[in-house]
Amino acid sequence: MKDRRRFLLFPKRFRIIFACITFSALCSCATTNPPRNPDNICEIFRENDEWYDDAAESYKRWGIPIPVMMAILHQESKYIGDAKPPRTTCLWIFPGPRPSSAYGYAQVLDGTWEEYQESTDNSWADRDDFGDAIDFVGWYCALSVKKCGISKNNARNLYLAYHEGRGGYNRKTYAKKAWLLKVADKVQRRAVKYRGQLAACEDEFRGGGCCLWPF
Repeated sequence: MKDRRRFLLFPKRFRIIFACITFSALCSCATTNPPRNPDNICEIFRENDEWYDDAAESYKRWGIPIPVMMAILHQESKYIGDAKPPRTTCLWIFPGPRPSSAYGYAQVLDGTWEEYQESTDNSWADRDDFGDAIDFVGWYCALSVKKCGISKNNARNLYLAYHEGRGGYNRKTYAKKAWLLKVADKVQRRAVKYRGQLAACEDEFRGGGCCLWPF
């Protein structure tokens, strides 16, 4: 009680500043750390069980398999929620601007994220929120399936459309980018690996709802 009285003796502006600093510290502590074993989708979901619910919801909404969406997120950010492209350098020494506005788990550009928010009527969506990010990947890939004729299970080509944009994919801008083709092949291999792993453990994460036996 004495500590509270002492706190109230401070001018109001200082109390507001203190509250803001405390809130920011709490928010930073709440940031989800990347999974310890990003190569195993079962371990990822065991460590962050709410992520499976988010992934399953995106699959139900957009029809893109969970292993495909997770393989794309792994490639884009290694599951780092506040990931950004590395800065360029000025005069080989000083940090320069970032090459793009890509941000978050899915490394989405500002304009593309705004398009997603408007299309899904979800103005509160955040790029550093896993549930919003994987829903974005499902939404984007579903449009690629529709507009580019790509199979929902083809992680390789869905990643190429994700990286180059659907217009770029249809123009085959990736064809002369050997490095990108290798990355897309890696995404495909990871999706296949994730699919095999998830088939063996998914029952762990499927909720059966609340059951009050024997009612």
